[in-house]
Amino acid sequence: QVQLVESGGGLVQAGGSLRLSCRASLSIGSFKAMGWYRQTPGNERELVATITAGGQTNYAGSVKGRATISRSITKNTVDLQMNSLDSDDTGVYYCNAAVGGYVTWGQGTQVTVFS
Repeated sequence: QVQLVESGGGLVQAGGSLRLSCRASLSIGSFKAMGWYRQTPGNERELVATITAGGQTNYAGSVKGRATISRSITKNTVDLQMNSLDSDDTGVYYCNAAVGGYVTWGQGTQVTVFS
């Protein structure tokens, strides 16, 4: 089963940017889709952005215009660039992959936006 490892989280000042990266242990070329989700305490995990095998992207309304999801088949990574961060972007960000008949998640990376 594929393993996903996220990186790039940390403390970011409001208005700043960050880039999260997710590396897969297997080639992502055959993955149906990959995505980023986030979760805050007491809340359900919510979609941030997804990208399909065909390169189609989808964004949550709260990040549309501020986020860009991209993938590299050669590096087996999917990245999330986020700009103009605010406190509502604080949370644990999880990478997700739809691989054949199953879905797998990374362990998550914490993003904290401070004023």
